[in-house]
Amino acid sequence: MTFALRRGAAAEDRALRHLQRQGLKLLARNWRCARGELDLVMDDAGTLVLVEVRSRARADYGGALESVQARKRQRLVRAAQAYLAAHPQYARRSARFDVVVFEGDAPPQWIKAAFDAED
Repeated sequence: MTFALRRGAAAEDRALRHLQRQGLKLLARNWRCARGELDLVMDDAGTLVLVEVRSRARADYGGALESVQARKRQRLVRAAQAYLAAHPQYARRSARFDVVVFEGDAPPQWIKAAFDAED
């Protein structure tokens, strides 16, 4: 496993722990399909939460949040649609896209409803 993959997995571990401390429950991790990947799929009191985790050791090329650009958001929306098709029990739930970012050694920043499916 490369350093970047290890760092990404560690960020996902930290994000998962942070969200679980806030009361969210894990439904899936690293759910993959032809349309993309969902880092974390969580339940927040009945709301389906699709979480993208981003980590940047340095901001030389932009911050972690800025890296979730339109193309990435579109892939996340398509992956979410595939997830809902594969898990119809969640299709009637409200859903949101959250982003958890790590910048250097700073604590995690959790952005609820970071973007909409229409963005």
